Amino acid sequence: MTHRRLVLLAVALPLAAQADESGFRSVGLGLSVSQGIYAGEDRSVSLLPLLHYESERLFVRGLTGGMHLYQNEGFGLDAIVAGRFDGIDADDFGRDELLENGIDRDLLEDRDNGLDLGLRATWRGAAGELQASARGDISGASDGYELSLEYGYPFSVAGAEVTPSLTMSYLSDKLANYYYGTLSEEEARGVSRYRPGSAFVPGVALSVAKPLGERWLLNAEASYQSLPDRITDSPLTEGDSGVFGVKVGLSWVFD
Repeated sequence: MTHRRLVLLAVALPLAAQADESGFRSVGLGLSVSQGIYAGEDRSVSLLPLLHYESERLFVRGLTGGMHLYQNEGFGLDAIVAGRFDGIDADDFGRDELLENGIDRDLLEDRDNGLDLGLRATWRGAAGELQASARGDISGASDGYELSLEYGYPFSVAGAEVTPSLTMSYLSDKLANYYYGTLSEEEARGVSRYRPGSAFVPGVALSVAKPLGERWLLNAEASYQSLPDRITDSPLTEGDSGVFGVKVGLSWVFD
């Protein structure tokens, strides 16, 4: 799945290439480890390109790029393009785990990763930062959309910036049905129909950014998402009530 993330970065880089090189803030590499949500899926381990570019109009932050539509001291509105990495190849499901759920793996289709386009609004103040975003699939994978809210409160500890945050995401029925339900082609082959429909997914995270000398920046994040019953009841999933994830990255900071 790493190469797909690099492809997304290649999509975002042309945005940065249109502006002055002085907009490059940092570049580095990260590692992401997360629980597999699908039945029999191995733990996901991925390399993440870490690029931070900011200009008056354009930006790239990791695997998200976009354009600033409006900015003032306490509010910003951006158009964003970002990858969705919820996909899985049919061969990566566990055959035995699926059989326990009444499904023959050979009858399943791949769930493709997607590319989303959307809007993100950000409010910043003494009480912290609130982000609201709406993004929809433009790659033809799910044709669904996601609405999300995230609140974070950054503070400093021993020279590091620590940010605890709360998130709430709404997955549209097309999005949830594609990744966590059965597809029409599969049902035509005899797979029992399961469609979770739209779902709310709450989460929490804790991130830390710590400068190492004048040029290096260490980033780390631990996150947890609580999955609703309509997703955990799917015969395609492990049935776990939540998903843990950890990311660690090291970046070189430009002048």
